[in-house]
Amino acid sequence: QLQLVESGGGLVQPGGSLRLSCAASGFFLAYYAIGWFRQAPGKEREGVSCISSSGGNTMYADSVKGRFTISRVNAKNTVYLQMNSLKPEDTAVYYCAAVVQTRCPPDYGMNYWGKGTLVTVSS
Repeated sequence: QLQLVESGGGLVQPGGSLRLSCAASGFFLAYYAIGWFRQAPGKEREGVSCISSSGGNTMYADSVKGRFTISRVNAKNTVYLQMNSLKPEDTAVYYCAAVVQTRCPPDYGMNYWGKGTLVTVSS
């Protein structure tokens, strides 16, 4: 069964850092572009970042550019999201997702989704 499992969420103070992981099973992650999304209470889900299958191209939402970094280690079948200088408005459930193509879709369209991990930024 194709599945993605997120981990690394938790409670962090403003200005702190977290690294989220997205581990794939049941398929070879190197064939897929991978995106990170988030959904805060009462708000729509938004695309945060995406990385091409090779890792050669990345995308970031303007709200996280310069603070978040997406990366992947295909040999480990894992994608990461390093989050620095966290703000309270970053609080959300974070999801990773995969699309069956090599490049990130401009509209962040994805085929497979994880269950999410909660990130809470609060003092």
